[in-house]
Amino acid sequence: MYLARIIGRVVSTVKQDTAHAIPLQWLQPVDASGKERGGPVVAADTFGLGPGELCYFITAREASIALWHTDVAVDAAVVGKVDRLDVTDDATGRPEDG
Repeated sequence: MYLARIIGRVVSTVKQDTAHAIPLQWLQPVDASGKERGGPVVAADTFGLGPGELCYFITAREASIALWHTDVAVDAAVVGKVDRLDVTDDATGRPEDG
């Protein structure tokens, strides 16, 4: 799974029949500190999230499984919304600021 911020919607007038009712979002992958990580990707949105929201997504074969249709041609799918992110120091397990 990867962390990302939603930066916009993708509107497609023509889609594969099995993807006709699936909204698409433009995601910017980020690391735990919120810094951009790589280029933006398009992902199927199973939650109805909007721009600015933090989410996590999956890629490859698992993306179509998240949509309940294994025959949907998608490379990425949003599978959850991030409400809170606690980052800890790897060595101590304590929050970085404490």
